[in-house]
Amino acid sequence: MNRPFADRYEAGRVLAESLRTFEGRADVMVLGLPRGGVPVAYEVSRELGVSFDIYMVRKLGAPGQEELAMGAIASGGIVVINEEVVDALKIPWEMVQAEITRERMELTRRELLYRGNRPPLDVTGLTVLLVDDGLATGSTMRAAVRALRRKQPAKIIVAVPTAAPSTFQEFQAIADACVASIVPEPFRAVGLWYENFDQISDEEVCDLLARSAKGPGAGPASKLRLLSAENSDPVVPR
Repeated sequence: MNRPFADRYEAGRVLAESLRTFEGRADVMVLGLPRGGVPVAYEVSRELGVSFDIYMVRKLGAPGQEELAMGAIASGGIVVINEEVVDALKIPWEMVQAEITRERMELTRRELLYRGNRPPLDVTGLTVLLVDDGLATGSTMRAAVRALRRKQPAKIIVAVPTAAPSTFQEFQAIADACVASIVPEPFRAVGLWYENFDQISDEEVCDLLARSAKGPGAGPASKLRLLSAENSDPVVPR
């Protein structure tokens, strides 16, 4: 496949085909990075019949270029700074610190909203499929991998529908493996590889988590995606 995905749900189903070796395994958990990675991860977990949850991480947007990541933060107090971006844009450290403070507040808000009464995430000894909707600079995923290592999973497999070639190669070393459905050249941006790249709402994330609570394979999310839209404005592992 070398065309844009219809949406994140189709991307998840396509990605699952490169992850069939993990199908039906009790020692595997799929974790989606909110918010864009959650629909992808949900479909992967449904296709493979394995458990699903989320892992909180927030991008640190560069001042005036919020889509450009100058770093990221993750649950557990992990902060990853892309020094090349910070130096190239001559961003004062005070502005970096201010962005960290803002994003920590948002991360805390989302953790309370999404997790609610759900038990704390426990991935000890599990193989984790860490899923996002794509890899561009990789700052967000890099923070997630570093933070997740502290929870002592057996393995971390980074899995995305699309990735920039250089970032994809980098994550072969950062994670235990990196899987992508397409690694196009030129890459340019994640959103270019989706026909529908609308922002995912908090409500959609909560709905998917509620569905997952019914167990692996709890019904297709495509119908939910259509309802949500109406209500709102292979590379194989080593």
